[in-house]
Amino acid sequence: MKLRTLAVLFVVVAAVFLIAAAAAPKEKLLCVSKQELKGEETVSSCLAKGEKFAVVDQYGLVRILTPEEVELSKAFNPKLFETRAYGIKYYKVAPPLPPLPVPPEVPGG
Repeated sequence: MKLRTLAVLFVVVAAVFLIAAAAAPKEKLLCVSKQELKGEETVSSCLAKGEKFAVVDQYGLVRILTPEEVELSKAFNPKLFETRAYGIKYYKVAPPLPPLPVPPEVPGG
């Protein structure tokens, strides 16, 4: 009986860890041209000033966003640019990318 209880407890703990790992933030949007930003401005206001941003994933891989990528991203996820801007120096305190908004229901679809 103890072995069965221990096995069930182990499975539950493993499941909790897997769910937590899947829900963990994966990517962050960081300013690469103004590395000292610590949330004083929004991403939109920085982009209007010509600042450059990059997406940094959980492995530390960086992808600099081109102006075309920024415009397309605004169309898909406008909330992304309403967030506070953080420089690379403040990677740990920067918020993760907000998820895509839920698309509206299409009538008759």
